[in-house]
Amino acid sequence: MPAARIRFWPLSIALVIALAGCSDSQTDHGPEAAKAPEAPEYPVTWRFALEEIEGSVQHAYAEALKERIEERSEGKIEVDIFPYGSLGTSAQLTELVKNGSVSLAFASPGHLANTIPEVGLFTLHYVLPDDAEVTRQLLASPELLNLFEQPYADQNMKLLGFVPEGWMAWTANKALRTPDDFNGQRIRTMTSDMAEEAFRAYGAEPSQIPYSQVYSNLQLRKIDGQSNPVFAIEEMDFYEVQSTMTLARPAQFVASVVSNLDWYNALPENQQQWLDNGLNDVAQIAWETQEELNQTRLEKMLEEGHLKVVRLTDAEREAFRQASMPVRDLYLERTGESGQRIFERLQQLIEELDANKPE
Repeated sequence: MPAARIRFWPLSIALVIALAGCSDSQTDHGPEAAKAPEAPEYPVTWRFALEEIEGSVQHAYAEALKERIEERSEGKIEVDIFPYGSLGTSAQLTELVKNGSVSLAFASPGHLANTIPEVGLFTLHYVLPDDAEVTRQLLASPELLNLFEQPYADQNMKLLGFVPEGWMAWTANKALRTPDDFNGQRIRTMTSDMAEEAFRAYGAEPSQIPYSQVYSNLQLRKIDGQSNPVFAIEEMDFYEVQSTMTLARPAQFVASVVSNLDWYNALPENQQQWLDNGLNDVAQIAWETQEELNQTRLEKMLEEGHLKVVRLTDAEREAFRQASMPVRDLYLERTGESGQRIFERLQQLIEELDANKPE
């Protein structure tokens, strides 16, 4: 087993400063600012920052989007992809897109809920449907995007889409079959208070830790367990330092693709169209990619024999669902009328999609 490992590349301070400088240099309060913008000089570079490393669902999504945008624009747009670690943590990437230093970024509710409380909905357990096709249609629904559009816009971000990355799984050094099994367990969560509350409801001792530090914290026994999609557990080698993975299907890992709001609104019409069409093109690819990666990476871990896998029964999942109900009330309390409206409409959309699915 390797020595204590930190899964994080050095932050490129010089690059971040350079990017921020590019953003700052565009501010002009002089008389020239009133002039009509000049036609862009092609090629134009769009920077796309990821919350995951190469080989991940987000990386596959970004590569597919890059290919389509560059093809549609006939090379007029070039998309530079920055995997996780090259520009900072998830929270730092969100700040970069908010201030215009990067064009596009992934921003997962697991950290974003402290800034946009409404997206904490996706960290709640046993809210999204079990049916895979209903979930796919729900997360691709334009109405769902519209529900969250204003909360993102209030933070100077344009919500471009939700990307599902598969069911969250729990790892620890024992099976987690009942809420009582979480008692006293130091569980790593994503860096939002709502993500913590989901595990506190089971009696766990949650701890917010950046993604890059999870492996070393598990290895050094600073924490007892963590939660991530199956593909991430494999690619980040968490299974090397945990004995058991529990497949409880409590929630989908849902990431959002965002841009700086002012940047998006200022795009020439043809560039907006290239971006929007590219996003539509890759939505189905993202769903198929996460299904394939989660299945093949699970098989790989089982073949290597490092990890025992436990699948919860419907009755066991129901016990967790009941234990998670108070967290819904907490979500509604923290988000007020906005969260109530979003939560109620989400439930209606699920019912409508479920009723209309093919027999």
